[in-house]
Amino acid sequence: MENDELEVAPEQPDYKPFVILEEVYQTLLTNKHLARKPYTPPNHKMIYSFIPGTIRKVFVKEGDKVKKGDKLLILEAMKMNNELTTLVNGKVKKIYCKTGEMVTKSQLLVEIA
Repeated sequence: MENDELEVAPEQPDYKPFVILEEVYQTLLTNKHLARKPYTPPNHKMIYSFIPGTIRKVFVKEGDKVKKGDKLLILEAMKMNNELTTLVNGKVKKIYCKTGEMVTKSQLLVEIA
């Protein structure tokens, strides 16, 4: 080996901690894993469509008081009528859809205060 050549140490992998069932592992994370959308707990005061469809009927209007289990609207999707109900008590703050409107997946439909 000549004096001009320097030995280059191989680059060490960038291991990251990864927790599975309270057990910590050191591993390499993929780009797909690093770019994923982080988990956020659901907000039951924001009602979103879970599938694309058509709003068939809206049972509430802005300002109405609702309690857990009350029907909010009917979403027709794949030839089935799905009743969307509330999981919380509150007051209807805003309705973002109307009867006959086509909605996309994850579109905000109703907001409860």
